[in-house]
Amino acid sequence: MMKFVKERAWLVLIFLAASALVYFIHYLIFRDVHHIFIYMIGDLGFLFLDVMLVVIVIEQLLVQREKKMRLHKVNMLIGTFFSQVGNSLLGILVPLFENSSQLREKTSFNQSWQRKDFARAKKEISSLSVKIKASPENLAQLREFLLPQRGFLISLLSNPSLLEHESFTDLLWAIFHLADELSLRPDEMSDLPQADLAHLNNDINRVATLVLTAWVDYVAHLQENYPFLFSLVARINPFLPAAKAIVS
Repeated sequence: MMKFVKERAWLVLIFLAASALVYFIHYLIFRDVHHIFIYMIGDLGFLFLDVMLVVIVIEQLLVQREKKMRLHKVNMLIGTFFSQVGNSLLGILVPLFENSSQLREKTSFNQSWQRKDFARAKKEISSLSVKIKASPENLAQLREFLLPQRGFLISLLSNPSLLEHESFTDLLWAIFHLADELSLRPDEMSDLPQADLAHLNNDINRVATLVLTAWVDYVAHLQENYPFLFSLVARINPFLPAAKAIVS
């Protein structure tokens, strides 16, 4: 703080000297000290209102603008995640849900959905008990898909823009943990004990719950801001029996 003051002391002195010079010139021309002090006191009184306007109003507007920009960057990262990993991961997980019919009802979104519909869907999905039962073959499929994605997941986790988005960061860590667990299993997983299968299924359940809620938020964002991207996501919705990108 002292260094900051010392470095700018000369600037303060220049401004004070310039102000004093202007007042002195005013006195030389008009010879009216009374008039000078009237306006000086009036200006000092307005200074507090000026500071209030800058600090409270303008600063708040700048904070909101910065927050909006950070949120936009985060949504871009989340969109990249779903394009690279999330959509394909959901496609693998959906057949494993034991209550997929319930989840299908909550995620049958379309162009008529509004923000409140997505909020309701997210709340209902969070209240459901996600049930997944993955076989050794399913585990092998997940491992084959997730292991090549670890570099991409690390790059997302290292992005400072995600520091304020705890739920999405939790999702990335959950996926990364599942990939690590699967990488430490033998190539042939048919002989895994039931306790270990239950442990891995618990890890998959954690990923499934987090990715579903993040997916609903992501789709809501697309519906509100990028209708053309929302159209594609709605067509390839993995919960739809006949999901396809081709427009018919």
